Amino acid sequence: MRTLSLNLMSEVHELSQAAHDRLQAEFEHLTTVGRVEIARKIEAARELGDLSENGDYHAAKDEQGKMETRIAQLGALLRHSRIVKADNTDTVSVGSVVTIAYEGDLENNETYLVGSIEERHDGLDVMSPASPLGSAIIGAQVGDTVSYESPSGQNLSVRILALEQ
Repeated sequence: MRTLSLNLMSEVHELSQAAHDRLQAEFEHLTTVGRVEIARKIEAARELGDLSENGDYHAAKDEQGKMETRIAQLGALLRHSRIVKADNTDTVSVGSVVTIAYEGDLENNETYLVGSIEERHDGLDVMSPASPLGSAIIGAQVGDTVSYESPSGQNLSVRILALEQ
């Protein structure tokens, strides 16, 4: 038997209510309808005969493995999650959409959703609040310049240009 090692269990994941509901629905779908559908695919492939050279069988088993991995990932994430609501303040917090510009390059700005990678928001890139930049901007306000150390050891500064809650 394979053991899955998931780093999701060691930290609490902050999710919006919408993201939590979407992940819960995906988990319920995969553990019910998804498992039934994959079992049917495996059974149909078995009926084709020799399993050692049966591409349909191997594809279905591969799909089953990927689905079970996603189920385990979702289960751990949901067990260790906390629903957060963006503060209606003027500071960056989990759930905020923030526009930043790097010091010396104010014309090229970037917009991010601060939150879990499982969040989805109008095609925005997601910035983890635990990342070096994410932790540096939490609590900052529009107009603030914050500094942080990048993973490569470089000291960088960004200016908060805009903020939506």
